[in-house]
Amino acid sequence: MNEKIEQLVTFIQQNCLWQFFSRTWDREENIEGILTKAAELLTGKQSMLETTADKCFHADARILVSDFKSQFPWIKETSADDVKAILAGVKERMRQLTITGSKNEELNIQNY
Repeated sequence: MNEKIEQLVTFIQQNCLWQFFSRTWDREENIEGILTKAAELLTGKQSMLETTADKCFHADARILVSDFKSQFPWIKETSADDVKAILAGVKERMRQLTITGSKNEELNIQNY
């Protein structure tokens, strides 16, 4: 499972600009929102689109899921429980790489 997590993380790092938002809270919001919507799409769960943010995350997740399906054929044959576990691992790894492991001190400046 770790290999699959790393494949998806590498893809996101190489192709997704949303991971580079300028503040910690922005990055956290994007990681949680987009990857949660991606998990919903990949597992066939109905996604709630009540807010503008939900709609934005859903739109980004649709593109990401399409890319995942074309780049990683194994994802189409993965069980819903495994997809959820893999994407939970991706979230954790993305947080580590882009938030807690980042050396960008501007991420946490409260004056912006």
